[in-house]
Amino acid sequence: MNIKQADFVKSAVYEKDYPEQLNNMEFAFVGRSNVGKSSLINSITGRKKLAKTSKTPGRTQLINYFKINNEFFIVDLPGYGFAKVTQSVKEKWGHMIENYLQTSKQLKMVFLLIDIRHKPSKNDVMMYDWILHNGYRPVIIATKLDKLKRSQVPKHLKEIRTELQMDKETPIFPFSALSKQGRDEIWDFIEAMVLQQEEAE
Repeated sequence: MNIKQADFVKSAVYEKDYPEQLNNMEFAFVGRSNVGKSSLINSITGRKKLAKTSKTPGRTQLINYFKINNEFFIVDLPGYGFAKVTQSVKEKWGHMIENYLQTSKQLKMVFLLIDIRHKPSKNDVMMYDWILHNGYRPVIIATKLDKLKRSQVPKHLKEIRTELQMDKETPIFPFSALSKQGRDEIWDFIEAMVLQQEEAE
């Protein structure tokens, strides 16, 4: 996919804050704090500072919308898990994600980011199950690929599938924000869904 335009549109908390519909297409990215969501969004859009990055977990505190080629939105959801914030703030983020999954009328696909180096956490498993519960089949992006030796990758991908009890049809995209490996595969997947939607209309 040729990215001609990638712009931050707005941040939202409640359904009333969501932007106006854009071809009924949104692709949401969710994952635990510090898993690399902002780095992934910047990498796949080719915009170094489109999404704010930080070494401090919990930087993404709102639902952030980015318009791509005036065709669809990339949606950056708040991180969960290990952010150094109060329990009440964590609960607020959880409610934001929950409400978004239940109320968004434009959501096409949810990408769940998992750190490929580690076994999925309890929070990762809960989020995967919750996305399924809301009627979506999440696609996994296994981040920080460059931190592993190539020979270790198959073992870690198998571990992710096992822990999440994934079916064989659901893809996993290994990804490195450093080397850009996996970027084209993710875009090809999104582009296929965009074209499918356009043909259906």
